[in-house]
Amino acid sequence: MKRIILTGGGTAGHVTPNIALIPRLRELGYDIQYIGSYNGIEKELIEPFGIPYHGISSGKLRRYFSVQNFTDPFRVMKGFGEAHSIIKELKPDIIFSKGGFVSVPVVLAGKRCKVPSIIHESDMTPGLANKIAIPSASRVCCNFPETLNSLPKEKAVLTGSPIRQELLSGNKIAAMDLCGFSADKPVILVIGGSLGSVAVNNAVRLALPDLLDRFQIVHLCGKGKVDDSLNSLKGYAQFEYIKNELRDIFALADIVISRAGANAICELLALRKPNLLIPLSANASRGDQILNARSFERQGFSMVLEEEDLTKESLLESVKNLYENRSKYMDAMRDSRQQDSIDTIIGLIEEISIK
Repeated sequence: MKRIILTGGGTAGHVTPNIALIPRLRELGYDIQYIGSYNGIEKELIEPFGIPYHGISSGKLRRYFSVQNFTDPFRVMKGFGEAHSIIKELKPDIIFSKGGFVSVPVVLAGKRCKVPSIIHESDMTPGLANKIAIPSASRVCCNFPETLNSLPKEKAVLTGSPIRQELLSGNKIAAMDLCGFSADKPVILVIGGSLGSVAVNNAVRLALPDLLDRFQIVHLCGKGKVDDSLNSLKGYAQFEYIKNELRDIFALADIVISRAGANAICELLALRKPNLLIPLSANASRGDQILNARSFERQGFSMVLEEEDLTKESLLESVKNLYENRSKYMDAMRDSRQQDSIDTIIGLIEEISIK
């Protein structure tokens, strides 16, 4: 039996593509192990799958000044030692990394133990964690054709992002029951990311009186960001985060307001959901979400509203335009050539695994 270590964490976007691969890996008889941080979101997301989980120390590698920049390197070094011990004990045939800072010591330790690694980079340009790990990887998968220019030619493979197949089989009635909605108004799904978005949450809540005249709203607002004062509003349902019922919520949604994380927008493309993307601003990130969003806008898949331009009025106008022109976006997504990345990535895993 071949053994694979999956790694990645920090946000749901660094975990869900790994989850998408699990059914196929199990069909092929792989023993699957997971390495993540001690108590990161990845631990919670992986637990329901009954996969052995190994926690290691994790530090964040920041591009800006922080006192933690002086302590986190020691956490990374500790994580490397822990990952090295785990890999030596498990003797995996291959490592698949979805990125995030916890994955860096795993990939580096894998190289030290002569275990090949495959990295998946979701964004248009590689993040810092993957930049550090790429020299130790055998292959680097990516979502956008433009990304190939930023990767070593001999390692780069355009695969797209693995999409959880269960997302394609949601039940609208189940979602209506969960949210207490009726069938007489269309539904907006708001996704601020697994950690939530204060800017998106605030703008949506300011616009609620106007939005609820025409729409019902499912708001995934992030951990600790539920506003209990809004629970009595008819046609408004808010949740910190949804796992098992997400496919039902997607089936119910007519349009989606979302951040522009690569995994999230690839899911919207696969589901053919007209969407308004509000990318994380360049002031608060390295600008990857802006690049992702603009790429989807150019391809006709998405409408984009910059966070700097996000107001109650601009949100209402964008939602109105998106809904009225939703068929145009659905047609563009339907005509796209999104490939089945699961088959491509599984093929790479089979090819590179230690015999």
